[in-house]
Amino acid sequence: MFFILSKVVWFVLSPVNFAILLAGLAGLLAFTRFARPARWIGLIALTALGLMAFSPLPRAVLRPLEDRFPQQDARKTPVTGIVVLGGAIGMARGDVAMNSSAARMTKAVELARLHPQAKVVFTGGAANLISEATVTEADGAKLLFEGLGLDPARLILEDKSRNTRENAAFTRRLVDPKPGERWLLVTSAWHMPRSMGVFRKAGFVVEAFPVDFWSSGEPGDFIRPYSRAPRALEIADNGFKEWVGLVAYRLAGYTDELFPAP
Repeated sequence: MFFILSKVVWFVLSPVNFAILLAGLAGLLAFTRFARPARWIGLIALTALGLMAFSPLPRAVLRPLEDRFPQQDARKTPVTGIVVLGGAIGMARGDVAMNSSAARMTKAVELARLHPQAKVVFTGGAANLISEATVTEADGAKLLFEGLGLDPARLILEDKSRNTRENAAFTRRLVDPKPGERWLLVTSAWHMPRSMGVFRKAGFVVEAFPVDFWSSGEPGDFIRPYSRAPRALEIADNGFKEWVGLVAYRLAGYTDELFPAP
């Protein structure tokens, strides 16, 4: 139920979607007796879209999430296993398709080559809400990892999870980690706080290995505007989604911390 509700609610309350819906509402009301409030609604919607598309706001929202868990030295040993969260890969027309978070996958391959003894665990099923899934993210991960030369015997693929909480719970049951083992968790830096929270709640001790940084880490993040609106809107949407997700997961009892830290 939580999965379905989260998908439906976020479709409406996603900042970008919500602003567009407000603008549409303003357009409809403009030809009625509510034309005056419609102008204010439209102005608010356009202002919100403008701030998300061209101002430093998206990076300012994302930056605290990405600063929460520092980068690690990839060469530090030993490593028992590398857990890679889904959300970056899929299948299209029988081939691998990756999105703007592809660094999760490329870094996983890099770590696998640096630590040839480590298991490589990918966790990601299909998050389809309406249509029935015929392929999963794990199918795409298998094709990519094997195509890049990783030994299939090293791969562990979890293909049932639909969200971050299920990533943690299903992966823990699948790999059954032992005390003293060292597991790296690879996901986007802005997604790491929520991910660490649910893995801790699931009893799976992992070390954060954040990748896919969308802010530079420099002071300019808070003053530099965007020149490409689509990219800025994507970053804004992901940043706000993570903050909402942190609150929702804490209220649902999926984590024990509102803003997990190292």
